[in-house]
Amino acid sequence: MERETSALIDFIDRSPSPYHAVANAKAMLRGAGFEELDERRRFSIKEGGSYFVERNGSALIAFRIPEGASAFSIVAAHTDSPVLHIKPDPENVSSGLYTTLNAEIYGGMLAQPWFDRPLSVAGRVFVRKGNEISCHLVDIGRDLLMIPSLAIHMDRKANEEGLRSVQKELQPLFAEGSAKGGLRKLIADTLSIDEDAIIDSDLIVYDRMKGTVWGKDGEFFSAPRIDDLGCAFSAIGALCETGSGKTMQIAALFDNEEIGSSTRQGALSDFLAATLRRITLSLGMDEEEHMIATASSFMLSADNGHAVHPNYAEKADVTSRPKLNGGVLLKYSGNGKYTTDGRSGSLVRSLMDKNGIPYQIFANNSDIPGGSTLGNLSMQEISIETADVGMAQLAMHSPYESAGAHDPKALKSLFKVFFER
Repeated sequence: MERETSALIDFIDRSPSPYHAVANAKAMLRGAGFEELDERRRFSIKEGGSYFVERNGSALIAFRIPEGASAFSIVAAHTDSPVLHIKPDPENVSSGLYTTLNAEIYGGMLAQPWFDRPLSVAGRVFVRKGNEISCHLVDIGRDLLMIPSLAIHMDRKANEEGLRSVQKELQPLFAEGSAKGGLRKLIADTLSIDEDAIIDSDLIVYDRMKGTVWGKDGEFFSAPRIDDLGCAFSAIGALCETGSGKTMQIAALFDNEEIGSSTRQGALSDFLAATLRRITLSLGMDEEEHMIATASSFMLSADNGHAVHPNYAEKADVTSRPKLNGGVLLKYSGNGKYTTDGRSGSLVRSLMDKNGIPYQIFANNSDIPGGSTLGNLSMQEISIETADVGMAQLAMHSPYESAGAHDPKALKSLFKVFFER
């Protein structure tokens, strides 16, 4: 197995929520000598330094400032994936026989694969101690929940009609009998705190199945949240390993891409624009010099795309036929959902050609328009020339996705030469 794929699977296994993903990314950055900054304090940035700043515990921007650099090289990805979000006071007693957890869909989930598999709970909780409120990451870390299917004998049309009601069908089974307050107590026990100290929380249901490498020659891998932790992890890893360069090198991880990015930690926020301005201010650049720097910059919007499906090949474009293990995906869209055009595409292609990095082209079937991603949304706050890239994968937005075991290496290689260009 490729070293990059093994490391990615491990990162995903340790990152059941966006909060855990950011915490793990921060640990990687600290290990590489990056210094943490606080948005609520004045930035003190020096040439030759490496820094990172987080927002909301679920978004992160890390950057390195080579001496004399006057433009930005940015890789942007996102930390969130479609999941079940647990509502407040979630325990619901069903017919006096069982307790389920009241949950709602977050993002464009592929629902059916969530049934009949071990699930657990992770996220963050806010705890009061005296006059202080602190945030704690929590991961129950064991098989805790299941969403049982209704037997085919009781629903002969189940294979024809699929999911009909989230509120009825996607509520995870938690306990036998009545277990009101049971989740809160379980979280308190996990964190070794008094349950009365818990004020609030942001909790999700996640798939417990570990990442696996499979196929005749181990050529494929599967894991939860490959979209988009595959790109997020590769961006941070590449930045940590990058040597000298002539531009300010930035890895930006946003949250809430799956629900439109319109949060204070999403790509539509001012997080990136404000951070770039604070960098140039700290380096003594005036407004004109800042505008010249951004106009001279380039961004890779990193989010995965669809490989041709072995059983639904007609769903793919008739001429763009990306496959697993075909290398970096360079994504195009005539409706502007992706940012790549002839100019930005030629720059990225030239970079990959020069460095022997395999790549392939993605465009949607003209009858099946795809969704948007980070690049075109971030343009509303800061306009930087951009191309969309990622890995080809199958079963996107399933709780267990699949990709090519050789593609993480190609993607990380692109990010490294892009930072060092």
